[in-house]
Amino acid sequence: MTLSINKIKHIKSLRLKKFRQKYNNFIVEGDKMARELLAHHSEQVVSLYALESWLARAEGVKTLSREKLFQVSAAELKKISNLNTPNQVLVVAAIPEAKPGPKPLEESLSLYLDGIQDPGNMGTILRIADWFGIDCVFSSPDCVDPYNPKVVQATMGAFLRVSCIETTIERLHKAHPSLPIYGAVMDGENVFHAKLKGAEGIIVIGNEGSGISSEAESLLSQRISIPPAAHSGAESLNAAVATGILCAVFRERG
Repeated sequence: MTLSINKIKHIKSLRLKKFRQKYNNFIVEGDKMARELLAHHSEQVVSLYALESWLARAEGVKTLSREKLFQVSAAELKKISNLNTPNQVLVVAAIPEAKPGPKPLEESLSLYLDGIQDPGNMGTILRIADWFGIDCVFSSPDCVDPYNPKVVQATMGAFLRVSCIETTIERLHKAHPSLPIYGAVMDGENVFHAKLKGAEGIIVIGNEGSGISSEAESLLSQRISIPPAAHSGAESLNAAVATGILCAVFRERG
């Protein structure tokens, strides 16, 4: 079936947040993530566009209704893909309802992303959360959209397992006043020596350039930092790299 101009325009429109919100849809690309989506969340699939060779061997495709499946040529896939080199399959999926993980927030470790702007950082942080078993990541309203195609691509499938909820740190603190809030700041206590609860709390990760906002900083229970080597000339760590180190420390203490 040849893709219509309107269908192509609709899929390409999902690159923009306003249209993702309007249609409540987002784009998933690539063999691995498409297979995982089909295997565990096939109800989210709105439509699937793939090369004949992929459709012939992909498990889970038969569970989809015929009107959701579109066999496309390599040229057609390139027209709708966000990738420089399209990867066999593109799925338009429904954005799921954002909800906390199975454990109460007071009994789990979670992240609060305060103004993260880079899609690669956002996606990598979600992937890190998935690795360390963190079910819920909160994000401030000024963060990059977690369903931005570049974010989804960088998660390597973590978006299927980690819930990302937009809220403010004030609202989060008001709802869970007893929950410790740890902030990654340059002048904080050495995280490798600090006394941490480990198994529960919120770790705040600030903006790539300006760090944690004044609103979030005012609510911190504990200021922590990752100390550089004595001879280091680096001004700061990448936000995603810092998140990985902090999550490893907290999990080791938990």
